[in-house]
Amino acid sequence: MSQTTDLPLGATDPAPAPTRRRRPHRAWSVAAVTFLTLIGAAGFASLPGLLIEPLHAEFHWSRGTIGFAVSVNLALYGLTAPFAAALMDRFGIRRVVAAALTLIAVGAGLTVFMTADWQLVLLWGVLVGLGSGSMALAFAATVTGRWFVARRGLVTGILTAGGASGQLVFLPLLSWIVDRHDWRPAAVTVALAALAVVPLVWLLLRDHPSDVGLAPYGATEYVPKPPPQQGAARRTVRALLSAACTGPFWLLAGTFAICGATTNGLVKTHFMPAAHDHGMPMTAAASLLAVIGIFDIAGTVASGWFTDRFDARRLLAVYYGLRGASLMFLPLLLADSVHPPMVFFIVFYGLDWVATVPPTIALCREHYGADGAIVFGWVLAAHQVGAALIAFLGGLARDAFGTYDPVWYASGALCAAAALMALVIRRRKPS
Repeated sequence: MSQTTDLPLGATDPAPAPTRRRRPHRAWSVAAVTFLTLIGAAGFASLPGLLIEPLHAEFHWSRGTIGFAVSVNLALYGLTAPFAAALMDRFGIRRVVAAALTLIAVGAGLTVFMTADWQLVLLWGVLVGLGSGSMALAFAATVTGRWFVARRGLVTGILTAGGASGQLVFLPLLSWIVDRHDWRPAAVTVALAALAVVPLVWLLLRDHPSDVGLAPYGATEYVPKPPPQQGAARRTVRALLSAACTGPFWLLAGTFAICGATTNGLVKTHFMPAAHDHGMPMTAAASLLAVIGIFDIAGTVASGWFTDRFDARRLLAVYYGLRGASLMFLPLLLADSVHPPMVFFIVFYGLDWVATVPPTIALCREHYGADGAIVFGWVLAAHQVGAALIAFLGGLARDAFGTYDPVWYASGALCAAAALMALVIRRRKPS
């Protein structure tokens, strides 16, 4: 016999209650906007290496002079970063990032009118350096620190890869523009790309989860928005003075200075001119750097995943050791065309390009807590000072020796030192 239920005459079975779809947490959309912002702002970092040969040919400026302008850019990028993190606490992420993008656009756009080398230093070195410093990785550290409790390492890796994605997008385009139409349209392209991101930042980015009534992703409790921090400059300097009394800060700053020297300062600035010295077309060299960007995305995201699971110090030691070995082989691989060993170097080096960022941020957060983003800004300043020194010294070495080979070998040795420094960083004991 079939079983029936007793229902009033004419009644029907009640309809099942509608199920509500769970929307993705707003933190993921904020991370997506941050990622796109970093991509849009990455054009400024793609252009310096492409400018060395055209500026040398048109204005007869030495490579050392052009390298000096790039070094000013890189140094100000780093020195601005810790203050930018504090300014974001004071005025909000949206305002600081929108102002920084506008400054980048102005500096890059005005370079088309320059006629003297001091103007290159002022526009590309100072203005773009200040703007890009406010768009530095401290931006990514601030966003992940406010919006995420779970998956911080992974999200940091994804956001760090945004710069590499921008390099992937811009380098082939900019190299084609420089090759076909001169360097000025390329500078205008960078300016327009930075301006195009400003409305996206202003409309979609939010400063804190509480602005939309949410807790951070992975948090069990609602976190109220802290009041604006007064005295941003004082807080930034105070965080530096406090961190400078600890050993881990100097080890992290030293390793990250070597990281900057062997990436932004050396490869991003001088790889294309070095390849051109061996007869390789600039467009082919730019394409190789773009391929580095492809594998950098995979390497950095994977590094974020590893950072959530493994000892960050050992990860850094492995990354620096592998990078140093690859740079030692590079002088043997440069030729007038792209061949399989060079492709292997590009893939290998690309996986390691900024894989150091997630574990470095994690160690800053572990040792310095609420000031972790600001301290990372100072560590990033060391990164950019290292990059600035090699950008300048690399140009001088090329002028003096007629080759970049001594710079490649010296950089490989520096990476070996960084690997040892990472291993002696002490672990912070749980309180």
